[in-house]
Amino acid sequence: MALLEIDLGAVVWNWRKLAAMHGGATAGVIKADAYGLGAAQVGPALLAAGCRHFFLAHLAEAVALAPRLPGAMLAALNGLRPEETGECRARGIVPVLGSLHELGWWRAEAAAGGEELPVILQVDTGMARLGLAARELAALREDRTLLQGLRVEYVLTHLTSADAPPAPVNQRQARDFAEVMRQFPGAKTSFANSSGMFLGADFASDLARPGAGLYGLNPTPAAANPMRPVVRLNAPILQIHEVETGASVGYGGSWVARRPSRIATVGVGYADGYMRALSNAGSARFDDTPVPLVGRVSMDLTTFDVTGLPASPGDMLCLLGPAHGPDELAREAGTIGYEILTSLGRRYRRRYIGA
Repeated sequence: MALLEIDLGAVVWNWRKLAAMHGGATAGVIKADAYGLGAAQVGPALLAAGCRHFFLAHLAEAVALAPRLPGAMLAALNGLRPEETGECRARGIVPVLGSLHELGWWRAEAAAGGEELPVILQVDTGMARLGLAARELAALREDRTLLQGLRVEYVLTHLTSADAPPAPVNQRQARDFAEVMRQFPGAKTSFANSSGMFLGADFASDLARPGAGLYGLNPTPAAANPMRPVVRLNAPILQIHEVETGASVGYGGSWVARRPSRIATVGVGYADGYMRALSNAGSARFDDTPVPLVGRVSMDLTTFDVTGLPASPGDMLCLLGPAHGPDELAREAGTIGYEILTSLGRRYRRRYIGA
């Protein structure tokens, strides 16, 4: 069985580096099961390191983790449905709300419970996904009762192109967000994601929200990765086939040997999140030597050309590691490192180190 090692010490090191760079409160974004690496393990490690703010996507994610993160603020980025308001209040989760109808549901919950409830307001400055639009912000200006019974903890927005520093939209969003904040004097702000933390003083806020950088993905794609690698995926060679020139490998015979070749098969496939898009494009490492993926990735098996190397059944191929991490594998698959991490399957044997 393939072994997925997750270095919690590296996650904490990355968070501390980003927090020191930011100089203010720095959250941990642990949505999507900590980008596929295990929120139940990552969250407590960050808490022990001093992290006191956590962002999840869904209320259910926050509810599941609340017992493991005592005393921390847990916020649900994807807002609320009316049937969720009672559980949200009871569990002490802070909803991130970006529409007037959501504010109405949460305001009604506050009135029903006879207490002031915390809220994080999300404003749209260009993403056009979630967040209060200009007309809704105008409504809040005209009618302050729309926030009656609610305590605004933070106002946040999402950067669309933080990983591309020259993009003009970054400065436009900074200006627009500053203008929005005139409407909420004294309110705390939450602005930068991992990449945004490298954009400079205009993107500083009261609470940064790094996610990808915590898990070793490069927040500065045009430069060397400043973060420590977090994941290593090793898979044992199940079998080696000696194939002659002209022999094909895998479904559809999409790869044909141009020389006598040695083909190593590992028990990892697209059912494990090792993407089919890597067919005839991906690579692994054998004792730090790159070996090309040949043929198609199938559901449970993938083949690599180890010709000329002393590889034997039982030896390990490194599918993800410091020399060939999620960002590099993503380029081979035509995707992004986020998708590589969040696709990691449950059939791997997982080992947490560095805690």
